[in-house]
Amino acid sequence: MKIIGSVKEDFSSEKRVSVTPETVKKLIDLNFSVFLEKKYGEHVGIADEEYKNKGASLESSAKEVLEKSEIILKVNCPSNDEINSIKNKSILIGQFDPISNKEMINKMIKKDVKIFSLNLLPRITRAQSMDVLSSQANLAGYRAVIESVEEFGKVIPMMMTAAGTITPAKVMVIGAGVAGLQAIATAKRLGAIVSATDVRTVAKEQVESLGGKFLAVEGSENLETAGGYAKEAGEDFKRKQSELLKSEVKKNDIIICTALIPGKKAPRIISEEMVKSMKPGSIIYDLAVSQGGNSAFSESDKVNIINGVKIMGSKNILNNLALTASNLYAKNLYNFVNNLYSKEKKDIYINLEDEIINKTLINKEL
Repeated sequence: MKIIGSVKEDFSSEKRVSVTPETVKKLIDLNFSVFLEKKYGEHVGIADEEYKNKGASLESSAKEVLEKSEIILKVNCPSNDEINSIKNKSILIGQFDPISNKEMINKMIKKDVKIFSLNLLPRITRAQSMDVLSSQANLAGYRAVIESVEEFGKVIPMMMTAAGTITPAKVMVIGAGVAGLQAIATAKRLGAIVSATDVRTVAKEQVESLGGKFLAVEGSENLETAGGYAKEAGEDFKRKQSELLKSEVKKNDIIICTALIPGKKAPRIISEEMVKSMKPGSIIYDLAVSQGGNSAFSESDKVNIINGVKIMGSKNILNNLALTASNLYAKNLYNFVNNLYSKEKKDIYINLEDEIINKTLINKEL
């Protein structure tokens, strides 16, 4: 019986967990043993007893868990100390950015560790239940609106009162991927007037289906990769987009930035001039801040105020929804393990003819 293990993340930057009591039971049903570090989920409100009741074994240290485990589930890349404790030829599953984690990944490959990074999943129907980018981005889009509204300090929906009518807030969303679409839906539910823009023309129908107005760049082409992600725009598109946004930005009370290009720095879309054109009291929430940011003046975990406009961005906004994010993330990981598991062999089977397995495996030094 193979051992699946998971240890606590560095709480200073990550509060999510990779295993929940629900997924412990499912993993044991697949004939795995589950080993966790003591107090593994206490910080998100999951007591050790809940894990024990589902059949998990609790070890006193991360080192003990890693030394015993053949399969390790993580949120972020292991630290140097953790890598030293990981067994040779074990399997590591999580979300590991090959660019920022290059040194650590190479170190593990030298130990013949099979590394599966779920942020490399192909966008195919069969992979949807494992798609960590979608499950987590959904929550990020929701939370960005909630935090922006809290900072805004004004009513969002239109209200008719005896003292007069309160006009609804205007919200613009830049980037209509999973996070952007959830931001649109959340802002609409709160009663805002919502508009959105995206480099992918396919996003127009999605934005409008949620009740938002799509701001199209004149003469734009569909800048979408075969995998469904946005690709980098050319200079002509950037110029036209900038002209469009110059007139639109200043009309809005809240702007949510979500535009990302896989494997590259986030595109700068909101210029200093645009920020300064906004009304005092307006909010920009930059979800792309950890990859350089879509907006001028955005910095991780800071609120910068420019001419009365607040520019915000969190390095890990999901820490503010850690339990919900963990529940979804743990299910994604379980579904991936289930796909790796061969019922015929009753063991893990790395079938490289499976597109999901092939695309997520990092097996060469970077």
